[in-house]
Amino acid sequence: MGQNLKIAGWVAIGAVAGALTTASLQSGARGAMAPLPLEEIQQLSAVFGLVKTDYVEPVDDKKLITDAISGMVSSLDPHSQYFDKKSFKEFSEGTSGRFVGVGIEITQEDGLIKIVSPIEGSPAFRAGLKTNDLITKIDDTAVKGLNLNEAVKRMRGEPNTRVTLTIFRRDESRTFPVNITREEIRTQSVKGRVIEPGYAWIRLSQFQERTVDDFVRKVEEVYKQEPHLKGLVLDLRNDPGGLLDAAVAISAAFLPKNITVVTTNGQLADSKATYKAAPEFYQRRGSADPLRRLPEALKSIPLVVLVNEGSASASEIVAGALQDHKRATIMGNQTFGKGSVQTVRPLGPDTGIKLTTARYYTPSGKSIQAKGIVPDVMVDESQEGNIFAALRMREADLDKHLGSGQGEEEKDPAREEAREEARRRMEEEAKKPIPERKIPEFGSDKDFQLAQALNQLKGQTVIVSKTLTERKEEKKGN
Repeated sequence: MGQNLKIAGWVAIGAVAGALTTASLQSGARGAMAPLPLEEIQQLSAVFGLVKTDYVEPVDDKKLITDAISGMVSSLDPHSQYFDKKSFKEFSEGTSGRFVGVGIEITQEDGLIKIVSPIEGSPAFRAGLKTNDLITKIDDTAVKGLNLNEAVKRMRGEPNTRVTLTIFRRDESRTFPVNITREEIRTQSVKGRVIEPGYAWIRLSQFQERTVDDFVRKVEEVYKQEPHLKGLVLDLRNDPGGLLDAAVAISAAFLPKNITVVTTNGQLADSKATYKAAPEFYQRRGSADPLRRLPEALKSIPLVVLVNEGSASASEIVAGALQDHKRATIMGNQTFGKGSVQTVRPLGPDTGIKLTTARYYTPSGKSIQAKGIVPDVMVDESQEGNIFAALRMREADLDKHLGSGQGEEEKDPAREEAREEARRRMEEEAKKPIPERKIPEFGSDKDFQLAQALNQLKGQTVIVSKTLTERKEEKKGN
């Protein structure tokens, strides 16, 4: 199946940790159609007729049908979705790392759109938008009641056009408008450096079309600066996912050739697949093996992988493969738990649906869905503890999320209480000057988890979390 399946963090306005997707574009329909339930189809037809004749004002036929399709698909799970012409194009653009918008990563909270972070150098960044700002209006449209995709559509647009966002900033108790001119946003998915003699840090923020080439260039830079590298930290924290071939390639960079990276399984024959650490599973058609330039030492160098609740989908494939093959020590917090595959089926030349068609499994056969990767070493995000982790949404927190198929889920009644306490602490932190805040930038000299990863590589004492425990899959209510 090679490159049929693609895992893609939804990159429109930004990568949304609660709305990650795993997707492939397939043009064929599956064999024979299932028999239609005639009575229910007749009811649907009757409702359509009643709306057309009895509703207070005329309703467009096309809108009724597309809304019905959208509702049918979105009711299945958080990642299945109907694509109209515009959103279909945006989805395709998402994996390229280039799009036109304002440049923010967003999620949804209490019916509003919350800014996870502005993309560095973007129009939103320059306009002074901050993490945890709430968007209440986009131009003249109230955000309450819009889903994430609808909000994304309104913030996207043509280059050099303007959009007005109404912002509520809780820590300042004020609401204010911000006028932003849309630009093409180019996200840089790989960065890194030699931290100290013998040790380097490479961070992947997304798995995009350019990620593997950028990763190879960064590794070459690191080895040129430090030919005798003794240890490497691969940082996947807050990486929401991306393309499957990129995840397989990054895994293959560290693993022996031809061993299993990930498997998928679902109802369809072509959803049952095994992806291995070999060029035919990640090499793009017509191009050479992007890993051919990597130093052989990368296969055996001591490796730590940093993850947290924001590490999802493709990130979890990499972490799971390296963990199962005992190639790396996984450190940090339990990951997001996005272990499902979505297939994009065209409905016409420029519309389609994205449908969950499979779960994916680590090489040892574990489903990550609604569970995530449990680190080998649990490490808090700061020396003061795991202060804000409770605020981060995981797959198990999403409405209608798919179960793992490997055990029941059980609700944790203390989680909401912990989340409320974390919200309060975050608001207090936001009032402090940036240098005094407890959670510094990833890769900085104040990055506590990175410091513990270096200690692990050097065989020194690691400050292990005293509070973090594995979060079990939660039981679904009836």
